[in-house]
Amino acid sequence: MKSSKIQHLLNYFENYWTIENSTVKMLDECVAERKLKRKERILTEGEKCNHLTFVVKGILKTYHVDKKGDQHNLQFSTEGKWLTDFSSLYNNVPSALCIEAIEPSIILQIKKEDLFNLYDNSPLFDRNMRIITENAFIEQQNRVLQHISSTAHERYVYFLNNYPGLSNRISNVQIASYIGVTPEFLSTIRKKIAVG
Repeated sequence: MKSSKIQHLLNYFENYWTIENSTVKMLDECVAERKLKRKERILTEGEKCNHLTFVVKGILKTYHVDKKGDQHNLQFSTEGKWLTDFSSLYNNVPSALCIEAIEPSIILQIKKEDLFNLYDNSPLFDRNMRIITENAFIEQQNRVLQHISSTAHERYVYFLNNYPGLSNRISNVQIASYIGVTPEFLSTIRKKIAVG
């Protein structure tokens, strides 16, 4: 009998293909629930990423710290989103990224070996995760294109459209880091949008 901890995952998979009962049992055995405090990390630069993570509640950010010590937010993951460092997870190399909770959060994690076992033994789980991974790739590709070919104003509008409601939950500093401007310049953009 399945536990309630994986119900969020089962609800999520209803958007794709309903997974097999045998997979439900496997998920119930291998999924771990974690509660995170604000600013608690699940991955630090230099560590190897060994989990695929699903956000049940809260917000996590994926970021990189450059040689000058400046933080560059690459992604925000809110309720119902998956995250990991795919490069580290699949290539078994140290991560260049950090993943940290912005607010108290609840996550579900699947260890690398359990994830690959699910891929091998559950065609529907494998198909679902392939679509999710492809969508994540498309999202990152769009983000890179926005960053290299758009104005700061356009990048902010993209952020608002891509993360509806998030601007009310995170600080201007976090948003400014994501769109690649200073918090002061973000304030100027917001004022121009408000004036209309």
